[in-house]
Amino acid sequence: MMKKLTALLTALFLLLSATALADEVIHIGIIQFAEHGSLDNCRIGFIEGLAEEGFVEGENVVFDVQNAQADTAISAQIADVMAGKYDMICAIATPAAMAAFNAAEDAGIPVIYTAVSDPVSAMLAGADGKNPGNITGTSDALPVEAQLKLIRALMPNATKIGILHTTSETNSDATLALYKELAPNYGFEIIDKGISTGADLPMALDALLPQVDCTTNLTDNTVVSYLAVVLEKSEEYGKPVFGSEIEQVINGCVASEGIEYTELGRQTGRMAARVLRGESAEDIPYEQFLPVRQPRCAGGIRSNRPRGTVRTRHRRDGRVNKPFPLLSFRLLSRSRKGLACPGFLPITMQLLSPQTSTQRGD
Repeated sequence: MMKKLTALLTALFLLLSATALADEVIHIGIIQFAEHGSLDNCRIGFIEGLAEEGFVEGENVVFDVQNAQADTAISAQIADVMAGKYDMICAIATPAAMAAFNAAEDAGIPVIYTAVSDPVSAMLAGADGKNPGNITGTSDALPVEAQLKLIRALMPNATKIGILHTTSETNSDATLALYKELAPNYGFEIIDKGISTGADLPMALDALLPQVDCTTNLTDNTVVSYLAVVLEKSEEYGKPVFGSEIEQVINGCVASEGIEYTELGRQTGRMAARVLRGESAEDIPYEQFLPVRQPRCAGGIRSNRPRGTVRTRHRRDGRVNKPFPLLSFRLLSRSRKGLACPGFLPITMQLLSPQTSTQRGD
């Protein structure tokens, strides 16, 4: 009799615990460093990715979305407040991720980041891919070599590429260094101009544009937030602007080889769901989307440029898991001086299959 009573009480306890867990509302703080299309899409994708995994806004999740307006000091203030009262912080862009990790480390709150170009340079991951604490996320490292090939194909006579960057953004420093390293392989010289705030852009563009054949954007949050200024000035000088992702092309850049940020956000949401279910963020390696080269013919112009991007997982053993199917596309628009195909307006799309061969991580 006593055994039956004990078993009944145990079953009742487990049932009540499961019910309480189902009724628990999770509070997640989202720090978005700046307001522009790429980061907006990351935020939207993050919420969608969590919903796919059963964590639905208005049902069992409450989000507090705060925008730092491209100000690192504001990012730190927001992170300090969130670290004291939320179950998780999602940090969108490198400065937000760095601020969130610093604030949440002692509080033991997991941080999931997205749109961080170089987690290692930002000290959000070690050179071996290991996380330094209760943090993980996704990287949006630019396919720099693919972008250089694209510019060379569209501007066969160009020799100098201009790059604007914010001197306080670690992500921009790392990508700029890679551009300078690879550009000579394609007959280019990189001319860069640093800014401190968006207000510096008009003067910086007046100094930069006469020296170059075109400009290409980094995932620099300040520059991208003021994309309209960049496009307007570049139009005055008749210089093409190449974007760092598709949203910028939609808004007026000539072309781009990059990733799709809504999908990047969704994958980040899926990773966050794993942590909410009990996995440690520290034990989940950060993930990076990399380009895959596929020969393609568009509008009669033969090209071997990358046509898609895949997600890869940085594993502790240095290998990379099989690619994740991702829809990616390139959009060319508007006629610009020096372009090899003025007025050319193709949209090329490709869905990568899970059978795509594996690659080693960087």
